[in-house]
Amino acid sequence: MSVDGWNTVLVLGGTRSGKSEFAESLVTDAPVVRYVATAPEGDPEDTEWATRLAAHRARRPGSWTTEETTEDPRRLADVLESAEPNETLLVDDLGGWVTVLLDPDHQPADDVATIAELAEALRGCAARVVLVSPEVGLSLVPTTPLGRAFTDALGAANRAVADACDAVALVVAGQPVWLKPAATTIAQSAPAAAPSASARVTAPVVATLADAEPTPEVQLPDVLTHAPPAAPNQQPGNPWAAPTMALPMVATGLVIQPGMELPMPDEYAGPQAVDRLATLDVPGAGLGVLDRVVGFAAGTQGTSTPRAWSSVRVLLLRGDHAGGGSAGTIPGESARRAAQARAGKGALARLAAESGASLQVVDAPVSAPMEDQPALSPDQVESALRYGWRLAEQAADAGVQLLVLGACGAGTEAAAAAVLAATAGAEPPAVLGRVITDSGEIDDAAWMVRCAAVRDALHRTRRSSRGAKDILAELGGGDIAVATGVLLGATARRVPVLLDGPVGVAAGMVSRDLAGQARHWCLLADHGGHPAVRLAADVLGLTPLLDLRMDLGEGANALVALPLLRSVLALSAALPVHPSLGGDDETDPAVDERQPSYPAVNDPYVNDSDPDLAEPDFAEPEPAGPGPASTGADEQPASGWRAG
Repeated sequence: MSVDGWNTVLVLGGTRSGKSEFAESLVTDAPVVRYVATAPEGDPEDTEWATRLAAHRARRPGSWTTEETTEDPRRLADVLESAEPNETLLVDDLGGWVTVLLDPDHQPADDVATIAELAEALRGCAARVVLVSPEVGLSLVPTTPLGRAFTDALGAANRAVADACDAVALVVAGQPVWLKPAATTIAQSAPAAAPSASARVTAPVVATLADAEPTPEVQLPDVLTHAPPAAPNQQPGNPWAAPTMALPMVATGLVIQPGMELPMPDEYAGPQAVDRLATLDVPGAGLGVLDRVVGFAAGTQGTSTPRAWSSVRVLLLRGDHAGGGSAGTIPGESARRAAQARAGKGALARLAAESGASLQVVDAPVSAPMEDQPALSPDQVESALRYGWRLAEQAADAGVQLLVLGACGAGTEAAAAAVLAATAGAEPPAVLGRVITDSGEIDDAAWMVRCAAVRDALHRTRRSSRGAKDILAELGGGDIAVATGVLLGATARRVPVLLDGPVGVAAGMVSRDLAGQARHWCLLADHGGHPAVRLAADVLGLTPLLDLRMDLGEGANALVALPLLRSVLALSAALPVHPSLGGDDETDPAVDERQPSYPAVNDPYVNDSDPDLAEPDFAEPEPAGPGPASTGADEQPASGWRAG
């Protein structure tokens, strides 16, 4: 849809106001559109009505499908309830739907209950829906009982549907006026004329995330810089992270919902950058599998000559999970790790300092035992998603060019395994890594407890919805919810994310249903030998760049690989094109002309006395004998070589 971030839109307007054309313009960019026709065919002898219907049909693209609900008004609610998240429905219009609802053939009928059913189905609809309806309440009260019944029923339907929709527009003389959200203003890119099928509406101008704090107690943590990086020639700001979209705001803050349209990396810059590598002046076969780093950076930066990331921020998400999922962990271990990172100690903080990366330690909500109850409440999920989005927004505003996602917490691996089982059909024992104690021993008993916790959680939720937010609430918990929000916010601001570990890839799996574009902004440096990361990477289409099998903690493994990735990008940007392909030869011929034509002094492999520069003389040194005392200049070399 052209109106980013909204799931349901009601378009009102009078007769011949252009409301249908405007509604059609909102869905022209959608890949799958189902047109839901509600108007009855009418009298076969009514040619004028038939002409109107024919004009509507002629405007529909051939790729659209049409579905009619004229036989049963209640069927419209069924269509909305059964719609898939990847669909877009255009319902035109509610006036025809009310006409059928009040038709004597459908009496006795409870129009109030049917309208309520429609509004409820609209609230729970997973697809995007645009509804068209006449606005007849501005005219005179009809003089006939049937006319008054129609006006009253349509007015009630419009009120109920408008209350259920995310946005409402009123089209007057071809000009759309947005009524909901009240604080939103819409700018139309086309001239002020009757909208055509090619009309477009730009993204709404809304308040930024900084203007909508989700909850007073949720404050962004401090950004720690244990070793300030020297950033010579760094330009102020970050053009890669410019805002690309705005989402509607409601009383509770940012609306994060399934099917959001977020930006994609440049589809041409990546292949062009990889093709360019084949032309560079390198003596060998090139960068090998690391050419994927160049292609990824090129796509996310929008250029075929990407630069190395100079501003990097590490987000360490600390969130504990209660219950059997945390079996085998020491109580308070995650708090100790987080305190270490804040103090600049531990593997993650030291590697961040070495890489010149800033560090932000984020405390996620504590998750309840998933085997007994939902890990989070729905309100906690919404808050955690918005919190993660704000963290990404803060990083983008600070000019960060790459986010590294790390995590520490009791039970994180079990929660990630449960998410993978719910989203990818994985078997928990196959994606749960072995439990290693502090002494380096394998704790099989703790591993079995974790498997049992995931099994019981999946059994408890076997009849629950598998929507993204439902999975986060039932199984994922606070850290995975915050990580999902980070991925979505980073995608919206065109900031790439370096994943490392189960929490990051589990968030990637969940984010697919909210915004499928998020995975294209993720890079996986190393799978770390973790089975959950291997499986999720395969599902997400993320090929690990390295196979180091390090286990330094989630996030630390990525920082170990970061200098290598930076070096690859710096090399690809600095090397010239090979001279044989039209590049400039960097060799200065004058340098060779200035070199002496005789061998360097003290070269033991050359006989200075041989005018023909023959092979070096490997004769044995002459034995020492009596003779005149020699000076230092006439002494033979200590190694036994003869001067001739």
